[in-house]
Amino acid sequence: MPPVSRAASRAPSVARQILLWQVVVVCVLVLGGVALAWFDARADATSSARQRALDLAVAVADTPTVRDAVRTSSPTTVLQPFAEQVRRDSGTDFVVVMSRDGIRYSHPDVDVIGERFIGSIEEAQAGRTHTEEYVGTLGPSVRAVVPVFAEPDSRDVVALVSVGIRTDKVQDEVVDALPRILGAAALAAVVGIVGAWLIHRRLRRQTHGLGEQQITRMYEYYDAVLRAVREGLVLVDADGRVSLVNQEAERLLDVGSDRVLGADVATLGLEPSLTETLRAGLPLTDEVVALADRVLIVNAAPAQWEGRDVGTVVTIRDRTELQGVTAELDTVRSLADSLRAQSHETANRLHTMVSLVEMGRSEEAVEFATHEMQLAQGLTDHMVGAVEEPVVAALLLGKSAQAHERGVRLDVDPASVVTGLPVGAHDAVTVLGNLLDNAIDAAQGTPDATVAVHLHASELHLDVVVEDSGPGIPREARERVFERGWSTKVVEQAHGRGLGLALVGQVVRRHGGTVRVGTGALGGALVEVEIGDDA
Repeated sequence: MPPVSRAASRAPSVARQILLWQVVVVCVLVLGGVALAWFDARADATSSARQRALDLAVAVADTPTVRDAVRTSSPTTVLQPFAEQVRRDSGTDFVVVMSRDGIRYSHPDVDVIGERFIGSIEEAQAGRTHTEEYVGTLGPSVRAVVPVFAEPDSRDVVALVSVGIRTDKVQDEVVDALPRILGAAALAAVVGIVGAWLIHRRLRRQTHGLGEQQITRMYEYYDAVLRAVREGLVLVDADGRVSLVNQEAERLLDVGSDRVLGADVATLGLEPSLTETLRAGLPLTDEVVALADRVLIVNAAPAQWEGRDVGTVVTIRDRTELQGVTAELDTVRSLADSLRAQSHETANRLHTMVSLVEMGRSEEAVEFATHEMQLAQGLTDHMVGAVEEPVVAALLLGKSAQAHERGVRLDVDPASVVTGLPVGAHDAVTVLGNLLDNAIDAAQGTPDATVAVHLHASELHLDVVVEDSGPGIPREARERVFERGWSTKVVEQAHGRGLGLALVGQVVRRHGGTVRVGTGALGGALVEVEIGDDA
């Protein structure tokens, strides 16, 4: 984990910050809800008061008592007690009956009877109902003013009726609803805060109590590490899906993260057996994988967190260059083995020649030495003369000595000609060296242990034919000989085997060549590789 500054370590965690912000949001929403509920309740109360005043005013205006009284010479005598009785029974603040011109016939304050009504009466004079909020004799009120018609079916306005409810009484109704509003708000606040706390608890567990700066720095640090490492890294989750692929893994596997992320591990293009191993979350140690143009070493280890299986960590290393160096090293080792074997043979020959000289048989000693020199020089001259490519000539000399030590005769077709190579020297060593190794292994121990090689190569074309006197390859198995891990040897002998021919097949595919497996004239396997224009 990257170092974290002291200030960053004291910073509140992401979970706590989100909790605080959620509490603030809940409080703002609750307060906003209370305000909206208050204004809504006030609007509802005012609307209800308007409708109540209007309904009562219409009912009073339609009564025969009012219609008959306004036609008398003293309407107040009848209308004042009637209006007050209606006001008391309805709980309104005033019921005023007035003339068509607005002169009051009734009022709760008898001192203002006979005075002009304070408010808008134009709509009612025109025969229409009207509601408003107005400041009159009794203060601010919600009122309705309606016309009184001479007859029920007449539109002749003979008087007006106004019913009003004081605004402070409307506010009292809103205040009475306030406890219910505050109770609902408190319940919403409690639910919101409890929910925020539960989210905080879960988020804290998921983020391990880290602050945003720590998470940011960890992300930047680990992202930089994943990009900087020279090994490919692939994370496979518990369901066998790819969770992460760094750039090196993309390069080695020749895949794009946009194609494989979230997809099944099979999209990585690995062998089916290896894919099943990774999907099952089983460990791997230095598994060698031969892809189209690379040799990779794959390691896998199950990943756990707090006892819970979270997937598999897969690391990938490129062994392609190392394989080329190893092939060249094998050539050098073969030469060293050849020189060591020749040194033993030379020592034996020298001892023989010295003994012949000491016995006084100088002529026989000279004859023996000349014969041995001719044999050794003949093999070297043949190799060098037929094979102009020094790496291939050195490989053949080394493999010849190696085969001789193992009791196998290596015959190079005299018609072989190598004037150049259409592939690199290390690819040529990979193809020829692995074919010869497998042929020598197969021929060793047979009655007439022989390996025959035919080479024909130029800068445009390479043709290699290797056959042996071994048991051969069954026809049904010839399609599998170039798969990694396949071998005709028993399990005890085959550990670490099965890669040589897979590397041969890899080189052939990379250069667009062909390979053929059959039965040779020696009775064993025959493998022919062609690379180049004629392949």
